[in-house]
Amino acid sequence: MMLLLYVIVLLVSFYLLAVICNRYFIFSLDRIAIKLNMNSDMAGATLMAIGSSAPELFISFIALYKPGSENMGAGTIVGSALFNILVIIGASAMVRKAFIAWQPVIRDVIFYSLSIILLIYSFWDGKIILLESVAFLALYGIYIIAVLQWRKILPYKDDEKDLAEELKEGKNKKTEQKNIFGKFLNGIDLLLDFIFPKSEYYWTTFFISIFFITGLSWVLVESAVGISVILHVPAVIIGLTVLAAGTSIPDLISSLIVARQGRGGMAISNAIGSNIFDILIGLGLPWLVVTIGGKIIPVATENLSSSIILLFATVAAVLGFLIARKWHLNKFSGLSLISIYIAYLLWNILQVF
Repeated sequence: MMLLLYVIVLLVSFYLLAVICNRYFIFSLDRIAIKLNMNSDMAGATLMAIGSSAPELFISFIALYKPGSENMGAGTIVGSALFNILVIIGASAMVRKAFIAWQPVIRDVIFYSLSIILLIYSFWDGKIILLESVAFLALYGIYIIAVLQWRKILPYKDDEKDLAEELKEGKNKKTEQKNIFGKFLNGIDLLLDFIFPKSEYYWTTFFISIFFITGLSWVLVESAVGISVILHVPAVIIGLTVLAAGTSIPDLISSLIVARQGRGGMAISNAIGSNIFDILIGLGLPWLVVTIGGKIIPVATENLSSSIILLFATVAAVLGFLIARKWHLNKFSGLSLISIYIAYLLWNILQVF
């Protein structure tokens, strides 16, 4: 009975995440981007990355105040970063082929690499102090400035579908369902329309979306863990799949939506930009809250160090892959990246058995 309940909750959570990301989060994000005169990659690297990465920030704050879980936030963020780079970019490429402007990718890779270097330096002595926490936030501030000014440094043309043109199509049309399950989904749609404000209140819609995305991500992960425990799935598999990828589901859904709309560059900027946010803000902000009072945060480096090095190797491989493909992404590219992630999972599982 509990298994069935967990499955139902899991499926409903997936559905709600997809609907909220598609109908409210992306829509409000586009309206804000137009208002702020931001192009696709700028919106993907900032607004979209920040909004869809809220679950990681939430988990990091919880980890700091949960006894014995001081490294849970760091572990979750390092684990989901690999998923973001390989699976999100790979899945986006499989949805629709695209030519990617190299200039914003180089920008994001540079700052992502700097984020990893700062993370390695902070973990080196096994503790986090106030100055290191401030450095994380300062680097993210510099990244935001770079995003806003990058076209002046390396001019490029945004060939992706214009955001204003996308908005002319309106929100995704809802189709009326006539079967029992369909009527249940229609009921959920009506409830969401009641909760979320009208389209002109896009800032309010944006923040309400982030709130629901965070809550639903937590419910989704807890449901998946419950199913795994009932089915006696080994803990290592739960950690590598459910916990590592679970909080990145909003990033995946959001990236697939914009990739399907022909905005592959925005999807990539979201994937890498989310990783930058997760490291610099997802870790830096909770660490600052604790260290500003004079406390020192201990961090275990045994398992995390190898994962951090792997992140470096992965982003270098993806960049090399894009250069080799002359900045084109297609189904073959996507399948190759996802295959690397699957191979990584299998290798880790075989290490245990």
